[in-house]
Parts: sequence; structure tokens; C-alpha cells
Amino acid sequence: MKKPMRKVDQAKIRQRKHIAFRMNLLFFSIFILFSMLIFRLGYLQIVKGETYTRELEKKEEIAVNTSVPRGRIYDRMGNILVDNKPMNAITYTKTTSTTAREMLEIAESLSELIDQDTRRVTVGDKRDFWILLNPEEAKEKVSAEEIREIGKDGTLSKQEIQREVNRLTRERVTEEEINSFTDHELEVLAIYREMMSGYAYSPQIIKSGNVTEEEFAAVSERLTEFEGVDTTTDWERVKFSDSTILGTMTSPIEGIPLTHLDYYLARDYSRNDRIGRSYFEQYYEELLKGQKTIVKNIKDRTGRVIETKTVREGEPGKDLVLSMDSELQESLEKLISDKLLELKKDPKSGLLDRAFLVMMDPNNGEVLSLVGKRLVKDSDSGRWEVRDYAYGTFTSAYEVGSTVKIATVLTGYSEGVLNVGDIKIDEPIYIANSKPKRSLFNQNGRYSIDDVLALGRSSNVYMFRIAMSLGNAVYRPNLPLPIDVEGFDRLRNGYASFGLGVKTEIDLPGEYTGVTGVDTISGKLLDFAIGQFDTYTPLQLAQYVSTVANGGYRVAPKILKEIREPSRDGETLGPLLQETEVKVLNRINNTDKEIEQVKKGMKYVYYGPNGTAPNLFNGAPYTAAGKTGTAQSSYYGDDRSKYGMPSVNLTHVGFAPAEEPEVAYALVIPYASTDRGHYPSRDANLLVREALDIYFDIKEKRGNLNRNETTSQEIGRKSVTEIEEDEEE
Repeated sequence: MKKPMRKVDQAKIRQRKHIAFRMNLLFFSIFILFSMLIFRLGYLQIVKGETYTRELEKKEEIAVNTSVPRGRIYDRMGNILVDNKPMNAITYTKTTSTTAREMLEIAESLSELIDQDTRRVTVGDKRDFWILLNPEEAKEKVSAEEIREIGKDGTLSKQEIQREVNRLTRERVTEEEINSFTDHELEVLAIYREMMSGYAYSPQIIKSGNVTEEEFAAVSERLTEFEGVDTTTDWERVKFSDSTILGTMTSPIEGIPLTHLDYYLARDYSRNDRIGRSYFEQYYEELLKGQKTIVKNIKDRTGRVIETKTVREGEPGKDLVLSMDSELQESLEKLISDKLLELKKDPKSGLLDRAFLVMMDPNNGEVLSLVGKRLVKDSDSGRWEVRDYAYGTFTSAYEVGSTVKIATVLTGYSEGVLNVGDIKIDEPIYIANSKPKRSLFNQNGRYSIDDVLALGRSSNVYMFRIAMSLGNAVYRPNLPLPIDVEGFDRLRNGYASFGLGVKTEIDLPGEYTGVTGVDTISGKLLDFAIGQFDTYTPLQLAQYVSTVANGGYRVAPKILKEIREPSRDGETLGPLLQETEVKVLNRINNTDKEIEQVKKGMKYVYYGPNGTAPNLFNGAPYTAAGKTGTAQSSYYGDDRSKYGMPSVNLTHVGFAPAEEPEVAYALVIPYASTDRGHYPSRDANLLVREALDIYFDIKEKRGNLNRNETTSQEIGRKSVTEIEEDEEE
């Protein structure tokens, strides 16, 4: 018989079983955890390995501010307008682990080798520098009790408390302490502030442009002693044209303006990058800027960079070829400048201070010349000086007078209130409680004229009658003239289809559309029809007359003709990357017959027996068609003390040759005379003749040199033809 197990033995067995179970559970749990860890590790390495590797490399790769040449700018004939001049430079690149004390020591050493201008040192720089040099004295500026007071409510974090302490410390640096620096210490500060202003791993220019050969050599010899310091080549923008539309650049010192900081930082720029500040340099910044060098920094566990590998070399910016002809531009600039000075001698030219002349290819929108000049009196000599004001061709607007009558007639056609060849009576218009309105050539008579004569002789009354019809007005002499205000919209919309009062969409920033009149009385509608209500820019006039010249297509004017790879020598153009396309904005709502009819009127201006510019092109080896204009206006120029004074604007638009236009032009001379009964309109007309003579003389001298195998005129015609085919489809 089996002896029963004692209770003690049973308890021990149960305990061993329990321990074994717990151990098995523990080992199983450890097995599960290790399995999960191995699975996770495998997932990260096998499935996500490439992704994390790319992310790691992405964080290590940074763009550095290597000084790459900006793209050159050429004229249409390959003449260089803006180039880059190499110059010596000294740079400094800090790392994330570089301390202020280390940079100060390097600045001390560099101050022994180079001369640094101290004029950019600010009062704030001096405060910070004093605190850096005198840390113990700086601590005493804010007492422990004040620090406790700042943080007593418990709402501020340690960083916020320290920020407030720093602010108080800076404020309490005294005037005497600020002015306590020696000349040598200020020079060290000037170097130090440039070193501090850059980003980590991004070279910051300490001195550029005025680095002497001795300074460059001295620093180069001791580069191993100055960690982060380097000697390199920087680039300075050099302009060979005075035209303001080429634009300007910020300097390395200025960097990105605060007004555009967020925009450029979002596009991987650095704060101290140079950018185009205005006009062409600004508009085509992305093409001109070049590509920074991309490097990958390899760091040790402390974060110190132990190796730098170049991932992608920096590239110069693209070279840009303008549509403008520099020889034509310079010749026309001299013509306008000389004429301005000549006209200024007239005693009635007290308000005259500017003039504009635009020439463009009407078929493809290429701007051939964009001339604007302004008179400024020299404060020392008291003489008038001519300054460039090319940007005024699209940023300033004026009442342009009778040159808009072409658009008035064509709008009359398109709105169904006028037919080709319609005859109207030109006679003074008498509206109750207003002065008589009449044509200049007909003060009191009564003439029957058609649309061609109305343009050729510049009939105001013919245009008045079109405006009345647009406003559904019934004219009765010496009675009020009620109108439908819709007439303003009909006329304004018609003008807009030619480019008047709207943006031309030129590839330059800051374009102005002009002033839109707000009065809706009947007399203003009549004034509107003869160009004495809304205001237009000289460039709008050029686009407008180009629309008529090319058969009714409004083409956006363009300054950029071609994008090219960087030139190797600055003389031979690089390979062509892209030619700017012709941009047709719209076609006017007129038939070819209607357009040809107004062209007859424009030819009459020059060749008709009673045209407003008769015999202007007698003896010329080319033909032309155009329209003259004068507008009674008020002065709103540079001299604010003369605002509102009465004056006369002179305008002139046209194209040549008359049969196959290849150049369209617009001349505007605002505030030409203070005498509304006497103004130099003949001078303005002769100016147009001289300008066209210059254009065709240059063309003949070049032997009708083709434009990149295909003339711009052919390019324009091809584009217009393609549009016509699209419309037919």
C-alpha cells in the first residue's frame, strides 16, 4: 500500500510547478518581444530602408552660397548689356557647433591681415559686442531680484524669461560703454558681425570687391589657421547700358529685402542671397540666378563636420537675349534727349520734363526700343540734366488726345453705330450750359466728311457723333444732351480690346493701367472719344497701334527673346534653349475691310493734302501710316508745387512700311507746352520722322541681316496665320 504524500511535499511540488509555469511564461514573453523586435528591425531595414536612407541624405545635403556667375544679358544682335566682373573675396563658413568665442578669435586674427570698413556697424551691434567682451559686467545689469520678479507669476518659460533678461541687459548698456571701443575693436566687430550674419554651413562674404592683392595673399597663406575662412572669387554685376528697365540687384550686404523674405526663403534662398531688385533682373530672377552648389556634410557623434562631399556643382545662370536692339536704343535715346533739351528752351515749356518713344515689331510683340527720358535740374550747376526713365513707358500714363480716334472709329464699326464710308457733318456742337465743341480745322463751318477724312484731318465732331450713337443720345443744338451711361462701357471695352486702359502683359513688373475717368456726364463721353478722359501708357499706345498694323491681333509686348546656355567667353552666345513664344491676347471685333479703312485714314495723315502731318515722309525710302494727337491736360509730374497747372500733351502713333508693317511706334511728350493755343506739334512729328530714318538706316547698314534665319515679321505672321486656322476649325 502506497504511503500518502505529506502536505509539505505536496506544497513543494505545487510551488515547483508554479515557478516552472512562471519561468515558461517569462521565456515565452521574452521570445515574443525579441521576435517583435527582430520583425520591426527587418521591416525598417528591408521595407523602409531606402526611404530612411533618402531622408537621412536629404537632411545632410544642403545648398551653400557658392558665388556662381549670374546669367549675362544680351541685346537681339548679341551685344552684351549686362556682364559679371570677377573680384577677390574673403568668406567665412560657420557650423552648428561653432561658438561665438571661436568666431571672435578668428575675427581678431583677420583684423591683423585685412582692413574692414566699420561704417555698417550699428548701435545694436556695439551693444551685443560689449556684452560679449564683458560677460560679468553684463550679468550685473539685471539683478537676481529682477529676474525673480519677471518669472514670479509662473506663466513664462525659462526661454521667455531669459529673452526678457537679454532685452533688459541690452537696453542698459550705457552710451559711454557703447562708445568705449577702440578703432581696432570696431574693426574686429565689423568682421565679426559679417561672420555672424550667415547660416550654418553657408559661406558668408566678409569682404568683397575691395580686397587688395596683399590682403588676398595674406589670408590665403594662413587658411589652415582659420577654420571656416576661405578666399574665393565673387562676381559683381556690370552694366553696359543706362536703360533702367534692365533692373538692379541687391548687394550681399543687403541680401533679400524684408518685404520679399518669406517668398524667397520658401524657394530655398538664404537671407544674404543677392536677388534682382527691379524690372528685368527681378522678373527673370529664376533664370538668371544660377544654381548653388549642393554638398553633403558628414559629421561625427559630436556634430562636428569631418568631411564635405559635393553632390552637385554650382551652375551659372542662363544667358538671356533681349528683343531690344542696343544700337537703335542708344540712337533713339540720344534723339529724345537732345530734343527734350531743345524744347526746354522754349519759354512756354515750363512744365516739360519727360518724353517717351516705343518701337516694337507689331507682328510678334518684340520690343525693339523702350526709350524714356526725364529732365532733372542739377542742384549745383542749375542746368537741366537728362536721366533715364525707360520704365516710365509702362509705369506712367497720360491723356493722349486724337491718337485714340483710330480705336473710336473701329469701336463704332464693331458696335454697329458706324459703317465703312459713312459720311457725317463736321460742325460745332452746341450743348446747353457748356462751351461749343468743335474740330481744330473747322471752327465755324459745315463740312461733309467720311471716316477716312475724319482720321486724316482729325475730326473731333465725327468722333463726337460716334460717341453720341454709343450713348443712344439725340443731339439738338443748344439743348441738354441726355446719354445712356452704357456708352462709356461700350467705348471703354472697345478701347480695351486694343490694349488701351488694360495691362499689355509685358514681361516686366510694375505695369500701370492708367486712370479711368468716373464722371458720366454727356460732355465727358464726347471728350472720351477724342482721348481726353482716361489715361494710357506709352507702351499701351504702341500695342494699340500694333494691333491695327498686324490686322487686328493684340500681341503681348515682350522683352525676352531667347534663353541660352551660359556663354563660355561672354562674346559667343551659348546654345539656344528656348525662344519666347508669341502671345496673342485677343483679336479685335472688326473685319479686314474695316481695318483697311482706318489704315487709309492713317495714310491720309501723312500723304493726304489736308492731313495733320502732311509731307512728313516726303523723300523717305519707305512708307508709313500714323495718327497725330494733342490733349489738353493738367500737370502731374515731379514738381508737386505745379500740380494741376494747364498744359498740352503731344502724341504720335504709327507703323512702317505702310503696306507690310515691320515696326510700330508711339511717341508721347507730356506737358509739352503751357499755352494750349501754341504747342510744338511739328517738332513731335519731325521727331517721328527722324526716329524712323534711324531705324531704316540701321537696317540698311546691316544689309538686311536676317534674324536667326527667320525674320521676326515672318514669325509673327506665322503665329497670326495659325490663330486664323484655329478659328476656322
